[in-house]
Amino acid sequence: MRFRQTEVDLEGESSPVAEGSRPSVTARVLALLDGFDADRPRLTLTELAAAAGMPLSTAHRLVGELQAWGALERDDEGRYVVGRRLWQLGTLAPVQRELREASLPAMQDVYEATHENVHLAVRQGRSALYVERIHGRASVPLVSRAGVPLPLHATGVGKVLLAWAPREVLDDCLADLQPVTRYTVTERGRLLRELAQVRRQGYARTVEEMSLGTCSVAVPVLDVHDSVVASLGLVTSTVRRDMARFVPALRVAAASITRRMAA
Repeated sequence: MRFRQTEVDLEGESSPVAEGSRPSVTARVLALLDGFDADRPRLTLTELAAAAGMPLSTAHRLVGELQAWGALERDDEGRYVVGRRLWQLGTLAPVQRELREASLPAMQDVYEATHENVHLAVRQGRSALYVERIHGRASVPLVSRAGVPLPLHATGVGKVLLAWAPREVLDDCLADLQPVTRYTVTERGRLLRELAQVRRQGYARTVEEMSLGTCSVAVPVLDVHDSVVASLGLVTSTVRRDMARFVPALRVAAASITRRMAA
């Protein structure tokens, strides 16, 4: 192994550094930001350092710079949260800006007709990433929030996205079907049959697979080339089991989204 000249590391200690072995500052910053997720939206400095695998002193310096820039903020308890400036940058991503602009009017129409939770999701790896959600005071509580990923195999919008996902994504999901509730489909053969049915009928349904007391129905959103780019779904109480009756409204809304994106 070839070594460069001894240099001073970020903690002020001299040590030999293997060529190409030291992570860049950019990589360290990204590792810190990657510590946040839906289950851990607030982290202490110690937790951030541990998640990024770096010394506390290094984390302290980098977190201070991120806070000064506005990428991180501190809550009332002194823990770090994602800052507004980073959130503002995220809203400029095409998946957020263009898809949301095209979808919101159609989603509002569905909500006005049903007064149920309406949400839009895209696929991000093995997860359904929620881009937008409309709900009212009478809507059932949900675990989904904009910008939060949820499992593809346990959600209505996720099953739509998984039904038309590349084979390698499907295989990856099938290899790790974790239960979210006792009703989550975790048997490979059963899920494959469900996905085949989703492709045949053009919509997906779930009953208490993501959260108890709720059921969902979702349809694909196509681009001008007839490729599935998103999924539009509705979530309501399990008391209302006849979810298929919402499909026509969702399909009309999905077609409207496609036309607006094309325009």
